[in-house]
Amino acid sequence: VQLQASGGGLVQAGDSLKLSCATSRRTSSNNAMGWFRQAPGKDREFVAAIDWKGGNPLYAHSINGRFAISRDYATNTVYLQMNSLAPEDTAVYYCAAGRSSVSSKEATWYRYWGQGTLVTVSS
Repeated sequence: VQLQASGGGLVQAGDSLKLSCATSRRTSSNNAMGWFRQAPGKDREFVAAIDWKGGNPLYAHSINGRFAISRDYATNTVYLQMNSLAPEDTAVYYCAAGRSSVSSKEATWYRYWGQGTLVTVSS
């Protein structure tokens, strides 16, 4: 099982970041992939998910069209493009591999989790 999230960092409000989640073919093959985040002192929350075929992207309401999830089958990588970042987006972002090809907003739907990458947005 391999899930390696990267791309986090310190940015200013309004900036963009692109997170990457490197997986193995075994981990991502036929599985939906998702991104979750956990802010300091808060519970982990759903951000975005994409099904095995790359369709049916799901997003949290709080994202409000600012983020986009995608996946590259050639490299077994899942991306989260984040635009118009705001201080409330500050969190550790985790990628996760689902239990099936169908995506979900529920954390329990995901079987494997990466170690997380920290995104800090200053005002």
